[in-house]
Amino acid sequence: MTMHTPPSPAGLALPIAIQRPRLIEFGAGTAPIAGRWAREQQRHRILVVADAFNAGRVGVLDLPGAVTVFGEVRPEPDLPNLQAALELAAEAQPDLVVGFGGGSAMDLAKLVAVLPGSSQTLHEVVGAEKVKARSVALMQVPTTSGTGSEAGTRALITDPATRNKLAVQSLHMLADIAVIDPALTLTLPPAVTAATGVDAMAHCVEAFTSRKAHPLIDMYALEGVRLVGRHLARAIRDGSDIEARAGLALASLYGGFCLGPVNTAAGHAVAYPLGTRHHVAHGAANALIFPHTLAFNAPAVPEKTAAILGALGLTAAAHSDAVFAAAHRYCADLGCEMRLSALDVPREDLPAMASEAHAIRRLLDNNPRDISREEILALYEEAY
Repeated sequence: MTMHTPPSPAGLALPIAIQRPRLIEFGAGTAPIAGRWAREQQRHRILVVADAFNAGRVGVLDLPGAVTVFGEVRPEPDLPNLQAALELAAEAQPDLVVGFGGGSAMDLAKLVAVLPGSSQTLHEVVGAEKVKARSVALMQVPTTSGTGSEAGTRALITDPATRNKLAVQSLHMLADIAVIDPALTLTLPPAVTAATGVDAMAHCVEAFTSRKAHPLIDMYALEGVRLVGRHLARAIRDGSDIEARAGLALASLYGGFCLGPVNTAAGHAVAYPLGTRHHVAHGAANALIFPHTLAFNAPAVPEKTAAILGALGLTAAAHSDAVFAAAHRYCADLGCEMRLSALDVPREDLPAMASEAHAIRRLLDNNPRDISREEILALYEEAY
């Protein structure tokens, strides 16, 4: 009797799981739904995790009951920042945690929702699906359009001792509700709008070109790039353009959908040391690195690279040099800083940065083309 081995699934048949918040409220003017939902769920001890600016406008959420605000979230939050938030959570004993801000606030909120009272330390939950449970409700309200953290299950915290990002992934950190109100992003200055917009695009681009790419995610990824191409320059020119702001908020959300099942690749790995070692804002780091990694990967994924350039409204190119020139000009025209030297990164630190980036296998193993430490160092040198 002949035994038939079933073929390995590929393309559309490849297994994939996508997760998203149970409820997503999207659109201008939706912020007060946060309070309405909290009342419906009978949540009356609320802890809001925010940066200093957003801590001053918590009232727009119309939250009920006793509201405690941790308003000290830092860009690229680190272990001491998390510890301070956990100490306040231990005092407040919330039944609802709200992340209110950019990715840093939303990432901290995820950890504040699962760690207190769990008997688990942060280091015990680093990795995939090590969180045991969550006993409080979790809401995410983004005020930037970049990270897509409101839709995801990951949180990143910098360890000051190693200057590496600790990544926690857990379904227990998926929000019960995400309230995405583009009106909350109207106050973003042009430089932050540009950097966060390119971050959203990078999530989509890296997922679209990943070794783990999947048709179910490709549609979100390519549409996310299109939305950035259509709306980012508009929002930079006129910050009060609510339609452009909504387009970027949707691009960011789609980027968040890409992160769970597929995730990012070399672009983010190469960008991370700029943040962890030199405190360059995550979006700005991604914008600077984006043209370099897009061009490096182009020979491995030529058709998808052409689709990305087309989605951004740029002329499709086949050769890496032409891909780099088009993408670099696009980011520079948005006002992004494209030289490492202008971001106070010392040249002598580039070799250590290259070693750190090359060690981030959870991302580099997704890249469509293998990239060596020496190639990463050459990329930093070219960007300097």
